[in-house]
This record gives sequence, structure tokens and C-alpha cells, in this order.
Amino acid sequence: MRVEPGVITLYAVSEKDNPTHITILEIYADTAAYKAHLQTPHFIKYKTGTKDMIKSFELVGTIPLVPDMKIK
Repeated sequence: MRVEPGVITLYAVSEKDNPTHITILEIYADTAAYKAHLQTPHFIKYKTGTKDMIKSFELVGTIPLVPDMKIK
């Protein structure tokens, strides 16, 4: 996050009763920051390295419930 402008937070969790089900919450400043992230060498390495591990992928757009809340 400190080396990639526009990345606000990345947070990964696994389900307690289904630990192989991983959810990754990524928050970007805007769509441009997200699209730039997709082109970074570390993201491309991640996608290439995990392509045989991921059974399903779902990108979910969201709307913040408290838009002015700042993430530390």
C-alpha cells in the first residue's frame, strides 16, 4: 500500500468453518487506481501463480455506508 498510489487497504480473511474459502477486501481511491493495480508486476505474478488454485472469482462493487469515514 505504501508503494502503490491509490491503494487504501488490502485485507484477507478465511472463513472459520471453511478455511479454504478466502475473501480479500481491497479498497482503492478510485477506478483508475484499481486498473493501475491490475497492471503491476506483483499483481500479475500473483494472478499467474494462483491461477490453478482459485476455483471461483467474484468481483463485487460496493458503496460505503459511511462515505466520509477514513481508514487508518
